[in-house]
Amino acid sequence: MRTRRGSYYSASALVAGEAVACSEERTKRKRAAGGDSAPEGGELAVAGSGRRRQRVQAMEESNLFDGLPDDLVLCILSKLSSTASCPSDFISVLSTCRRFNGLGLQPLVLSRASSRTFAVRARKWSDSPHRFLKLCADAGNVEACYTLGMIRFYCLQNRRSGASLMAQAAIKSHAPSLYSLAVIRFNGSGGSKNDKDLRAGVALCARAAFLGHIDALRELGHCLQDGYGIRQNVTEGRRFLVQANARELAAVLSSTNAASLLAWTPHGGSASGTLPPRRQGAGAGCPLLSDFGCNVPAPEPHPANRFLYEWFACRGCPEGSGLRMCSHAGCGRSETRKHEFRRCSVCGTVNYCSRACQALDWKLRHKANCAPLEMWDGEVNAGAGGGNGDEAIAAS
Repeated sequence: MRTRRGSYYSASALVAGEAVACSEERTKRKRAAGGDSAPEGGELAVAGSGRRRQRVQAMEESNLFDGLPDDLVLCILSKLSSTASCPSDFISVLSTCRRFNGLGLQPLVLSRASSRTFAVRARKWSDSPHRFLKLCADAGNVEACYTLGMIRFYCLQNRRSGASLMAQAAIKSHAPSLYSLAVIRFNGSGGSKNDKDLRAGVALCARAAFLGHIDALRELGHCLQDGYGIRQNVTEGRRFLVQANARELAAVLSSTNAASLLAWTPHGGSASGTLPPRRQGAGAGCPLLSDFGCNVPAPEPHPANRFLYEWFACRGCPEGSGLRMCSHAGCGRSETRKHEFRRCSVCGTVNYCSRACQALDWKLRHKANCAPLEMWDGEVNAGAGGGNGDEAIAAS
């Protein structure tokens, strides 16, 4: 064949070109039919995964954490457990590797865990968080002893074990445990009405008040004012109430969002001044002299109290529907027998495990909803005064 330049293709060149074209055509057909290309791709994939496996193995062999001494890792894990804001912060670290999991469950780490580290929610309660709380309690963690003690006493109805755990924390001067044991003594919780021990309740409350527990200070002040379990001393009782109000206000002022908290108004009122009228004796004048504290938001509930509230909100009160919960939402305690808690002497529709819960609920909610006894129907009004075994608790 002649070209433009006048030269000719040789016969051998033509034959070679046709052979190459045929070979390329056959290759295209095999690829389209999935012939030779599939094994080549599979071999490449296997080779790629093998290289990745080698890189991961090399990284594991060169892990820098393995070179850290155990003492340093324990120190880091202890700091993490004491500052964790939720359980997942600590659990995610334990699941990083086997070494962290083993060192993270050492008593040195668990004994310093904060209450937020094991603040499990009631809907997620199972054997695993129960075992973790037990490990922390066995390591000497007072917050774990208190939390697990409250759960066992009120939720799991294991009164003896729950009280024993709270007593272990109380021995180590844990103020919430001392106050909770005082509430149990005041109400005779877990027993009959004859099991009330007012003197022991006052002694436990005084110890918690000495440690600066605000609710214990307020409870002790009311006991002294009313002569409840102790010789009446109105002046000393007023002093404890003023001290409780001062500590409550100081706690709000020392918080980071003090400005927004001071602008807070109770029971849905606005800062412009549309509040319900005050009752006489309910703290008119200087808030530090009030029986119910300053008009500041309630503190964040302890994880144990929040667990109790969620538990009974989801599952209801144990041992029948006749039992009631404390009307203060931040408490979560439930009666262990009928008519254990004292009710409001004005309306009789709410009940409280302690005067401290009554004081908090009064300024947060009940002050705007409390109606006098004259609003009751005739039958209840005729038999008013605690004929069902309740004790009345003054609202003002």
